Amino acid sequence: MPERGDGTADGGVAQRLRRTQERFEPLVTRVILGAIFVIGLVAQFVQPVGDAIEGKAYLGGALLSLVGYVLYDAVKDLSASVRQPASSLVNSRDLAGFVRDAFSARKVEVSFLGYTGETLHNELYNRLRDLAARPGQVREVSVRMLVPDFEQPMTVPARVGPDGQHVDDPAFRERLLRRCEEYEGALSDIADQINRTTRLEVRCEYRFHPGIPGQKICIFNRVQVLHGFYDLSARMRLQRTGPEYYDPKGYTTDLNVCSPGTAASDPVVTMWNKHFDDLWALASVPGWRRSAAA
Repeated sequence: MPERGDGTADGGVAQRLRRTQERFEPLVTRVILGAIFVIGLVAQFVQPVGDAIEGKAYLGGALLSLVGYVLYDAVKDLSASVRQPASSLVNSRDLAGFVRDAFSARKVEVSFLGYTGETLHNELYNRLRDLAARPGQVREVSVRMLVPDFEQPMTVPARVGPDGQHVDDPAFRERLLRRCEEYEGALSDIADQINRTTRLEVRCEYRFHPGIPGQKICIFNRVQVLHGFYDLSARMRLQRTGPEYYDPKGYTTDLNVCSPGTAASDPVVTMWNKHFDDLWALASVPGWRRSAAA
């Protein structure tokens, strides 16, 4: 499936580097403090070692380092218990790394609330295509894409009328409707291929919710949430001399990242999961799927 050219960046690399740094910094500190303690004890009872170091209060220094070791652990735990939720700001072009990280689990669940899902679709398609050839440890994949009901009149997207008024444009909505149908078709086709040729269970589905594309939400494996707001004033032209349209650009949307790991952030992630599940339960099935089932 060809990409549309809005591009993506590997945002997962920086995250993994930060996680590696956070993992090894305390380990190195502990090793150093432990080494000081051991050397201090050895120097107290082994004369050659004591002479080499030329110290005088070995046992006292060793005990001091041990106290520092214990205090370090206590401060580390206290800091972890009171810090704010892990949060950062990324661009929608950085979704590639998050999708790849999500597909490292045995059970993969990706939920999207937004405009058409174009920026996420490209990454999901490429990952599913790789999964068809190399399943790895993945056993189940669920992709849920929740977009506005383009079958109904809308204020955004819409044509720009006199004095900047929003004018519903059925032809423009139809264009977006066909794009979503194309995206779901591509994801469903490769999902069916994977289900036929492997032991994996893959489901990919689009649904409609009543409303405008105000928010962009990506939830990965129910433990990591990316949330941002579309620029509802963004405009575009299909042709140089044609009319303007209010058309939010997903690939320019900045997203706040909220991950679990602290007691403070878990309720936030839970809140977003419930919000999406509730909207999904209320959402309607697209017309193209109703037609196919008839």
